[in-house]
Amino acid sequence: MITAYCSNCKSVEIRDLSHAAKFPDDVVWIDLLEPTREEELYVEKIVGIEVPTRDDLKDIEPSARLYTENDAVYMTASLVWKAETEAPTLTDVAFILVGNRLITIRYAHPKSFALFIAALHRVPEEWRSGAALLAKLLETIADRTAEILELSVARIDILSTHVFGDRARKVRKPSNYLEVKLRDIAGHHRLVSKVRDSLASLARLMTFFYTIPAVQKDQATKELSRTVSRDIQSLTEHASYIAGNITFLLDASLGLINIEQNSIIKIFSIASVVFLPPTLVASIYGMNFEFMPELHWVAGYPSSLGLMVMSAIIPFFFFRWKGWL
Repeated sequence: MITAYCSNCKSVEIRDLSHAAKFPDDVVWIDLLEPTREEELYVEKIVGIEVPTRDDLKDIEPSARLYTENDAVYMTASLVWKAETEAPTLTDVAFILVGNRLITIRYAHPKSFALFIAALHRVPEEWRSGAALLAKLLETIADRTAEILELSVARIDILSTHVFGDRARKVRKPSNYLEVKLRDIAGHHRLVSKVRDSLASLARLMTFFYTIPAVQKDQATKELSRTVSRDIQSLTEHASYIAGNITFLLDASLGLINIEQNSIIKIFSIASVVFLPPTLVASIYGMNFEFMPELHWVAGYPSSLGLMVMSAIIPFFFFRWKGWL
């Protein structure tokens, strides 16, 4: 789908590709959402540049993501998509500056684009140029990334409360409770990892974007791009801090699982030691030799039972005195 946005913020959805009519002169942003090959060829013919395909966007080499060709500036960044779901992923988005126009090519629906389109009418008229709109769009992407990190921090705090708080209150939980929490921790780690990868690609893009002539000529766009670069750097450091907290939570959860397993093993070990002396007594008097003094003793049976009970009680209280129970 091709959507063209004019300088007055009105959008025009291009549906008829039967003839190659040029875009209106006041079009400043052309958004290609999951374009077909026919739509790509249509834009190439109208604008006069080569449009990257879906396979081109997957290249990870910086030289294939950030370059200038025939007076057109090509930039590709990885954005976080489906951050609110259990399977967040990265989607590659291409940004092309040609003349006074911005062209975006995407095969997903990052929320940052929806937020930017919804607020497009609030962009001042002096910002409605290709480079200025891209700077504003990148600012919205950075803000959305910050929102994702804030959401992740809130969820990790709740998870930490579940892991440590319930244990402090001695709330009974299912035997696999911590194992379930480990899967939740892995999900948060995946999200933060995707955010860090996205921020790394955005940092490279901003470094390249800051040097292009269209940005250097516009002081306001230049200042905004510098601000966005600082925001991305701060978000990268914050993401690293969150990743460290997740690592701590993971190690702590594994430690708690080991403690619970050791407690179970300790109970069985103590039980075996407690019942070992009675077993020894029973074994001695179960040998049934012909000449055993206690075989004809009237009080032999109750005495052996009492000896077995005493041999079990004494180790039990000894372990309690030592604090092993």
